Amino acid sequence: MAGQLRGSINFDSPVPIYVQLAGILRDNIRQGVIRPESRMPTQKDLVETFEVSRGTAARAVSILTDEGWLVVSRGKGVYVRPSSEFPGD
Repeated sequence: MAGQLRGSINFDSPVPIYVQLAGILRDNIRQGVIRPESRMPTQKDLVETFEVSRGTAARAVSILTDEGWLVVSRGKGVYVRPSSEFPGD
């Protein structure tokens, strides 16, 4: 899964890295690269794919959870919500 993700981090940008990563993940969900109801890539996968810290990956996932794109299932992982439950833009 993580190898298929689209987007890249601009480490020279004034935009915080975790905000960029959240945007990349959100775009991948919107574009169907990460499908509704599928398990999100792990923090380790995000760290390896985007060359960011684990804290950065966790913060980006937290943003998307707070926005309503993702749901955390204790002991199972983080999943994309069904498309019918996607937040409005």
